[in-house]
Amino acid sequence: MKNLIKKVHVNIPFYMLYESYIERFLEYGLNPEIGFDAKDLDRFSLPDFRAIAGRLNKRGLAVTLHGPFMDLSPGSPDPRVRELTRFRFEQLLQLIPIFRPKTLVCHAGYDDKRYWHMMEEWVENCLELWSWLGQAIRREGSLLMLENVYEHDPDNIRIIFERLKGQGVGFCLDTGHQAAFSRIPFEEWLESLGPYLGQLHLHDNNGEKDEHLALGKGRIEFQSFFSRLLAVTKVPPVITLEPHKEEDLWLTLEYLEKIWPW
Repeated sequence: MKNLIKKVHVNIPFYMLYESYIERFLEYGLNPEIGFDAKDLDRFSLPDFRAIAGRLNKRGLAVTLHGPFMDLSPGSPDPRVRELTRFRFEQLLQLIPIFRPKTLVCHAGYDDKRYWHMMEEWVENCLELWSWLGQAIRREGSLLMLENVYEHDPDNIRIIFERLKGQGVGFCLDTGHQAAFSRIPFEEWLESLGPYLGQLHLHDNNGEKDEHLALGKGRIEFQSFFSRLLAVTKVPPVITLEPHKEEDLWLTLEYLEKIWPW
């Protein structure tokens, strides 16, 4: 299990890492994917962030970051909403040289219930923000990954990756979100967006809610998923485990050891 731990990241909100979990991550050598919400970005200071980053760096741990997403909308038709979204990402940009992450994951943000009637406007608004953010973090040595959430199928966001090709923006496939919200199987997601795949978020559910269960506790067929993934790419993407209970992390690692394809 120790070898596998070195190859994956584990999600953790910054405030939890700061207040209580930093010692456990250091003890077990867990590479964090640190999530930031608006409260974290407003509450903590740059010295607070540097203190945690310094401890992780001293231990030799690799870091990825996850950007804020609640009530943010990069494709919103409301310029004030887009202004707030950009402001939060400007705050986040200050942390890139501090944490030196492999990747920064953000939600792609398409929701058919809200944007189906204004797809072209949504795309243009998104491209402006993602192009700016992707290039900014690329200059710092990191890459932007856009993650599926409520998208029904990969065609909802494929145009984003096509238009941003060459700008260092990749796709983060979230298996739990795909299982809970998509209307088509994961095979089609891999076939459509495989060329842009740079990261995976792994967690399980029963196909109805975003439960963030341990792998093997839901209905996702991960062995089939990895078999199909190997047909798309031989290079392992950045992989983040996203259980929402600590005990589910260890169950996930035990499960992964049996089917790990690399």
